[in-house]
Amino acid sequence: MTYFFAAVLGIVQGLTEFLPVSSTAHLLLGEKLLGFQDPMGAFTVMIQLGSILAIVWLYREKIVRVIVGLPSDRDSQRFAAMIVVAVIPALVAGALFSDFVKSVLYESPMVFAWSFIIGGIVMLIVERFRPSPMILNAEHTSMSRALGVGLCQMLALIPGVSRSGATIVGGMLMGLDRPAAAEFSFFLAIPTMTAAFAHDLLDVRHALTAERVVEIAIGFVAAFIASLLVVRPFLEFIRRAGFSPFAWYRIALGVLILAALAAGWR
Repeated sequence: MTYFFAAVLGIVQGLTEFLPVSSTAHLLLGEKLLGFQDPMGAFTVMIQLGSILAIVWLYREKIVRVIVGLPSDRDSQRFAAMIVVAVIPALVAGALFSDFVKSVLYESPMVFAWSFIIGGIVMLIVERFRPSPMILNAEHTSMSRALGVGLCQMLALIPGVSRSGATIVGGMLMGLDRPAAAEFSFFLAIPTMTAAFAHDLLDVRHALTAERVVEIAIGFVAAFIASLLVVRPFLEFIRRAGFSPFAWYRIALGVLILAALAAGWR
């Protein structure tokens, strides 16, 4: 059953990492519901690498082109600088507040619930009143807009806010259209999640015992496959339907968690 739960949680990680619904909150809630023991969060940390590698694989041609072109190509240099500008605020905020977030906020389902609800409401408001899109390609995002998205990403430290949700909403507020905002969020995820993974890995390295290798491997593979399968359909879906369905899902889940808490669930 432990291996089965590891696969289920890996799928949850992969399906929710790039959707604006908060993979961290879903994982933590899933672990509580399944009774899955994750000492020091080692499992949660390691399977995130599966999602990182999935997005790297999906955008491998673009990533290789940028890396190869860095010495001489101005477009590649500009793209890399844009991502660096956007990722800096989250790195600074993570360094300052990650210990408080993990020791206090991660332990409070109430925080998850209100983050889901407030985030869903904000998403509905932005969908309704966002400025007319001026950027149709994520690669054409200006440095000032990239910084604005990066500042929004800092909010994702709060469990339930969603890293992808914060950056996508931030992108839309900065004038990116829906698919461009989503793709910018994907590009930004690579350095952000890699840095978070490296930081967390140092904290949990002593919990990576041989007994846990199999369940971590199962969760990792499940997260990788689920992320591969969800990204392209997600982009097509938001082109047709926007983000309102995700907003209503967030609100409904937040209300459900509040009801469960009121009924005595911990």
